[in-house]
Amino acid sequence: MLLDVVIALVIAVGLVGVLVPLLPGTTLIGGAILVWAVVESSSTGWITLSLALAVLVLGTVVKYAVPGRRLQRAGVPGSTQLAGAVLGVVGFFVVPIVGLPLGFVLGVYLAEVRRLGAARAWASTKDALAAVGLSILLELVAGLLAAGTWVVGAVAA
Repeated sequence: MLLDVVIALVIAVGLVGVLVPLLPGTTLIGGAILVWAVVESSSTGWITLSLALAVLVLGTVVKYAVPGRRLQRAGVPGSTQLAGAVLGVVGFFVVPIVGLPLGFVLGVYLAEVRRLGAARAWASTKDALAAVGLSILLELVAGLLAAGTWVVGAVAA
């Protein structure tokens, strides 16, 4: 019982970590469910872990693929997305909590200013902001689904 409370708290912290990129949200959720499955050591635990990890992995793939495709359809080239990704990584280390999404958006804006000029760069930047929001939403849905999977597994165990 105490273990379930601790696991639930870690999963909740992981869900917050999805929204606040200071914590590795998906990793915390998956790790908590892994610990629960190891301690539970039953077929229900392992099935729950497998389903939750599958949801988290699929969510991670989708959170990058879908926004990236939307940016391409909006006319934002791959080189601009790469610039956003590079500045996002730099931003992650420079400004701990919000640096990744801010760096991504700034990278897209600067690349588009270079490519299109300042007046036309804002449209691509708005598309990048929407992509960041969509990415966070997709990861949150995956985290919530994994958490729900764990709740069902914990009740069944």
